[in-house]
Amino acid sequence: MVTPEVAISMRASEPVPHAKYERLIARAKEAPASSTIVVHPCDETSLRGPVEAAEAGIIRPIFVGPSAKIAGVAKKHGLDIGNYEVVDVEHSEAAAAKAVEMIRAGKGELLMKGSLHTDELMRAVTSSSTGLRTARRISHVFIMDVPSHPDTLIVTDAAINIAPDLDVKRDIVQNAIDLFSEIGDGMPRVAILSAVETVTTKIPSTIDAAALCKMADRGQITGGILDGPLAFDNAIDLEAARIKGIKSDVAGRAQILVVPNLEAGNMLAKNLIFLSRADAAGLVLGARVPIILTSRADSVRTRMASCAIASLSANARRHSTALSAA
Repeated sequence: MVTPEVAISMRASEPVPHAKYERLIARAKEAPASSTIVVHPCDETSLRGPVEAAEAGIIRPIFVGPSAKIAGVAKKHGLDIGNYEVVDVEHSEAAAAKAVEMIRAGKGELLMKGSLHTDELMRAVTSSSTGLRTARRISHVFIMDVPSHPDTLIVTDAAINIAPDLDVKRDIVQNAIDLFSEIGDGMPRVAILSAVETVTTKIPSTIDAAALCKMADRGQITGGILDGPLAFDNAIDLEAARIKGIKSDVAGRAQILVVPNLEAGNMLAKNLIFLSRADAAGLVLGARVPIILTSRADSVRTRMASCAIASLSANARRHSTALSAA
């Protein structure tokens, strides 16, 4: 029999929805606001997200897009954008090009997707001559607040790299580790996922997982604790890892989940969103600046969390640059 006292204790220990995002947002509010180029914010959600993030002191937005349309959306939905710069361009493709040009000119620390298609923005970002490429492969992370799970989970890559080879996976892992460190959560535990936890030639992703772990041993991947291959259950559940006899600093406690390919990552992320009611903030990493890449269906809270995480990353980079220059 469960007594009233025990019931109260159980409820007190139950996970609070969105608590992990709220902690990240609170942390971002304590840091200087990051200048953010917002591309084509021409519907309510894509405009309200950055406006509310700006009102919270997380970002300083510059809106790039058709000024009359942006003003119309603001008026219709009661959003005050009078204190923010608006750069007038005629359509979404021009907005993407102009935003990337502004980032290259040093006018923004972050790039944020508005109501345009992801392909339009990424074409401008990945242009070999005028884009924002670096030596690192560009990759995507979902930063997921799963109500039933104690840790924030990073799932990568579920949106950009379709079938990454070992070299690309190395950059995917490093991008995620660097973000984890930049948002102030220390050294992450990184699980390289596959269908099984043993290495077999019949499943190529297990060989990649083993190679990535050895790359970490040799200093080719830094800043994280890697283990793999691990199946999803024994990556995040201590009891599942115990039953399989896996002794590891990562198994059962992973914070970054590296998937074999985009299909696996996309299905994993959407399972968590729709079955576990997880929130999923989205960023693109590996470019000159973090790119806030949210879905047109994302809530304002998710957009706010994406802004907070990106701003924490930008602040860490700013601090690192200042230390290097000192």
